[in-house]
Amino acid sequence: MFGSRLSLGSLVRVFWRPVSVTWALTILETATLAALPLLIGHSIDGLLGGDWTPFVWLMATMGALLILATGRRVYDTRAYGTMRVAFGEAIVDRAAGKPVSAVTARLTMGRELVDFLETDVPQVMAAALQLIASVIVLFSFHGYLAASAGGATVAVLLVYGLSSGRFFRLNRALNRQTEKQVTALVSGVPTRLRDHLSVLRRYEVRISDTEALVYGLVFALLLAMLGFNLWFAATQSGASPGQIFSIVAYSYEFMESAVILPATLQSLTRIAEITARINGPLQLR
Repeated sequence: MFGSRLSLGSLVRVFWRPVSVTWALTILETATLAALPLLIGHSIDGLLGGDWTPFVWLMATMGALLILATGRRVYDTRAYGTMRVAFGEAIVDRAAGKPVSAVTARLTMGRELVDFLETDVPQVMAAALQLIASVIVLFSFHGYLAASAGGATVAVLLVYGLSSGRFFRLNRALNRQTEKQVTALVSGVPTRLRDHLSVLRRYEVRISDTEALVYGLVFALLLAMLGFNLWFAATQSGASPGQIFSIVAYSYEFMESAVILPATLQSLTRIAEITARINGPLQLR
């Protein structure tokens, strides 16, 4: 079913119909969500001027968003649940006759690939669309607003690029140690289990510390962008109250979306290591 290699690509190839449906729903949901700050800004200016039409459009859009968001999540649970069953069976079949410790670990790791498709891919799709929409709307107000957002994005990707190698090495070491867990449990030697858990903790702390440093730098860059756009909108652009709200709202949504990118890239680094592991030979030593 999955061919010679178990991977994200083989998952998408086998289950392309449900994946296409959930991605299409994600795009529709994101496009509707991206329009809200602009509609809210128009509603503010409209209500201040006695015009209720923009407000009616805002309420209708919110109703459509509620239906899309609920429907997508109901569908996702069933579609990706089926994928987990099939992918788990494939992993166990290919590891037949191997130590239970490694098979159990790989079965758990393999579920992360389906989790990535279900959670991370729609998130990064939504984030990318939101980033594009935010830049376009900000540019429609003033080029400087879009330029500050674009500069922040480049800086965020640079920060991740400098740390991606360390993420891969640490996840590789963590996964290698995880494959030894059942063996440590059935050994009946307390010190062996304690040593195993201590090694897991050491790698988890290193990964967490690296994530904290990366996200701290990312947040600092994006908060600087948000602060600049707020100052520029309020003091330099001559925008109306509703327009200022829209500028700040899109800048904030840009910040939230940009934060997702390095988080997803970090998850993709772990997925790449897991893919290589579940398709490679066992290394229990």
